[in-house]
Amino acid sequence: MSSQIDHVFDETRVFPPSPEFAAAAVAQPEIYTEAATDREAFWAKQARELDWHTPFTEVLDWSTPPFAKWFADGEINVAYNCLDRHVEAGNGDRVALLWEGEPGDERRITYAELTDEVKRLANVLEGLGVGHGDRVAIYLPMIPEAVASMLAVARIGAIHSVVFGGFSADSLRSRIDDAGAKLVITADGGYRKGKASALKPTVDQALADRGEGEQNTVEHVIVVKRCENEIDWNDERDLWYGDVVGAASNAHEAQAFPAENPLFILYTSGTTGKPKGILHTSGGYLTQASYTHRVVFDLKPETDVYWCTADIGWVTGHSYVTYGPLANGATQVMYEGTPETPQQGRWWDIIQKYGVTTLYTAPTAIRSFMKLGREIPNQYDLASLRLLGSVGEPINPEAWIWYRDVIGGSRTPIVDTWWQTETGAIMVSPLPGVTATKPGSAQVALPGVSIDVVDDDGRPQGAGGGGLLAITEPWPSMLRGIWGDPERFKETYWDKFEKQGYYFAGDGARFDEDGDLWLLGRVDDVMNVSGHRLSTAEIESALVAHEATAEAAVVGASDETTGQAVVAFVIIKESYLKAHAPEGLAQLLRGWVGEQIGPIARPRDVYIVAELPKTRSGKIMRRLLRDVAEGREVGDTTTLADTMVMSTISAQVK
Repeated sequence: MSSQIDHVFDETRVFPPSPEFAAAAVAQPEIYTEAATDREAFWAKQARELDWHTPFTEVLDWSTPPFAKWFADGEINVAYNCLDRHVEAGNGDRVALLWEGEPGDERRITYAELTDEVKRLANVLEGLGVGHGDRVAIYLPMIPEAVASMLAVARIGAIHSVVFGGFSADSLRSRIDDAGAKLVITADGGYRKGKASALKPTVDQALADRGEGEQNTVEHVIVVKRCENEIDWNDERDLWYGDVVGAASNAHEAQAFPAENPLFILYTSGTTGKPKGILHTSGGYLTQASYTHRVVFDLKPETDVYWCTADIGWVTGHSYVTYGPLANGATQVMYEGTPETPQQGRWWDIIQKYGVTTLYTAPTAIRSFMKLGREIPNQYDLASLRLLGSVGEPINPEAWIWYRDVIGGSRTPIVDTWWQTETGAIMVSPLPGVTATKPGSAQVALPGVSIDVVDDDGRPQGAGGGGLLAITEPWPSMLRGIWGDPERFKETYWDKFEKQGYYFAGDGARFDEDGDLWLLGRVDDVMNVSGHRLSTAEIESALVAHEATAEAAVVGASDETTGQAVVAFVIIKESYLKAHAPEGLAQLLRGWVGEQIGPIARPRDVYIVAELPKTRSGKIMRRLLRDVAEGREVGDTTTLADTMVMSTISAQVK
């Protein structure tokens, strides 16, 4: 799958860690040697950073691949590790959540207060008949009750299925039905873009009468009062969160569960047909989520103010808003709304206000800020930031440099992380203070993680080689299956390299001459143009390298002559739009890509657009752009942050 063209960026540009940062870093260089010497002993050491009710004696059971068991004879309670143990250690007064609502309301919630809330909610759930192994659907905005709900479900050994608050009633219904959820926790609504966005009506619709032979498994709906918008009420089913939690006892003892007890099901976004529920268990998942949060973000829990901007509806919100930070006793910011409400500098205002030290966000967000210009963040004091992180997709070098220079003051390390819903935790990332970083490269596998770039037959490609990204050894936070469908689990992730026993990540990648890893995006985001395999990420990076471009998305469209043709959708910086005609800019950018990469990569079409179709997590929905490029009716847009954007793009393309 390797591209047959040169990259437009300088892969030799390196930012070594500052001596001051390196000397005090949580991770030191010898961690790689330790992990390589005895991988299982290394993971056992990380697991023992947690509190185990019954200590484990077995580390890894890989006797029936691809079904792994980690620390299987140990017993643990995930919520106890995220809450009670910090209170018992004397840190109950430490702030766990610095929460800010979009309208500007605030809450500072300590570990003691969050523990109290979770114990009360655990008692409520048990009183409603929810117990070990039952499934609970959570459909909430970014409010503290969302974190409390996840932890309360985990505390009683039940399984949560968090559904992103932007999903439609049909999407919610399919996830509730597939998991067989017994209870739903939701809210009347949440604030988004200055308005109350209703949630309870979507739940009502999802739970509406089934057809013949369809069973509704939900017995109760617990509703958080957030916006006080009007909602329908079912007295036999619905309960106000504040009423039941406020009346419940705060005495609840955390019970021990086996390390392989299921913790959550998370359905992959963009699912069509039968939802694909990724299943994660407890001990191994929490081990890797807490370990990676500690070393990748160089966590100093006594002084850091950490902020991951992800929604809890995505795996990043599970691992790096809820479980990783709270297991490590971190203080973190949690924000309900959008980056531009009520003003375009809202994020920078939050960083200044709370003294945020670590920011973990998506490249699409960074490129959106680039489009608006550095003048906005320059109005704020961002000196508290000491580390920046990137997640969700490959970050192009230009956005990497802008992020470091404008947001990080040309001094902060950047950790560009690669991982997936399926991996559960970060797999590839620089270690701050250890790794000399390259803009745009995810760089190296973390200590304890084994990856390789292989060809279609599983043969390693070595330095300078490109192909398919594979994980070559089991890891603690790995998915344990697809809920209710073990055959689909094997077929989707393991059949490709069954002989080698490798997990196929679905991503293309390559090693440079130094052995550093460059992600090329999903394999289905690779175009075959006249027999040349081109990465969309590569061409997008070339487009964004032009000073006129704020953001770009590239797709392959069917072409009678070349098989596939490159089609680009580009957002132009406002200053250039005022001075140049769109037609001229499109031709300029076509030529630019040809110069920077080669004639084979020159886009057939360049469309100048005002926005790109993105989910609320910031991911570009390229399949919708492919529909436009090939003249088809645009597909399902319900997961978009702005469902009108495709109508606008279609009109602009015509």
